[in-house]
Amino acid sequence: MIPKEILKKIRKIQITTSRMVSNTFAGKYHSVFKGRGMEFHEVREYLPGDEIRTIDWNVTARTGHPFIKKFIEERELTVMLLLDMSGSAFFGSSNQLKVQLAAELCSVLAFSAIQNNDKVGLIIFTDRIEKFIPSRKGLRHVLRVIREALYFKPQGKGTDINLALDYLSHLTKRKTISFLISDFLAKDFKASLAIANRRHDIVGVTITDPREIELDDIGIVRFSDKETNQERVVDTGSSTFRKNYKIKAQERIKARTTLFRSLGVDSIDIYTDKPYEKELVKFFKLRESRLR
Repeated sequence: MIPKEILKKIRKIQITTSRMVSNTFAGKYHSVFKGRGMEFHEVREYLPGDEIRTIDWNVTARTGHPFIKKFIEERELTVMLLLDMSGSAFFGSSNQLKVQLAAELCSVLAFSAIQNNDKVGLIIFTDRIEKFIPSRKGLRHVLRVIREALYFKPQGKGTDINLALDYLSHLTKRKTISFLISDFLAKDFKASLAIANRRHDIVGVTITDPREIELDDIGIVRFSDKETNQERVVDTGSSTFRKNYKIKAQERIKARTTLFRSLGVDSIDIYTDKPYEKELVKFFKLRESRLR
């Protein structure tokens, strides 16, 4: 039995995001993410009137009789949401934690998908695969995805993006639209990302808190790494420390952007202190312009 306060939160997310999808994203999603086109269905014997270009010459040579390949139009897509729930996702200095914003994004993307009659699945990961929900259609299924994204309690604290991408690559041979939602505070996942992006359409969605880029002068502060439990005391009153902190953050962002571009991976940058709607619209417009 789901507690009433959880049902209330899910219902609130449902109302907010479904309205947003209907008013803003549904049409854009449909124009950007289309079906796979013509999908192989079966081989059958050639009949008078069939197009010669559809003949399967291998089967024809093997049987001694002409056979053709039959195709059907495939419009259905599968959307996979890869959600990072490592320790750093449970940080927030603004209105909400990064993981809460990530859950809301999952809701928007899931509702956009089912309005387009697509299937949606969810992979929650840390330094292990925490939860897998197979892709399905329907409102009831999407509400389950939202519930898990909002309230799942992970066992791990670390981040293993390689593991999540490898899991996706072995999960299905069919192409998916996969949104990798993380703060990307991890290293050495280029090879796995390249392999996954060759089979799937990967979109990197980065969730960032403003304090991860720039610090205010708030005196002596004890920092705690939520993934390693290591602590460090720093003096934010030091202008040199704040400057170096910002430089390192900018270098990290630049390296991530360069990585995505080098592999042809589309990306969306979301910040916990800013509305995310504009960034999603910007992403959809960019994808749409490339399809023209």
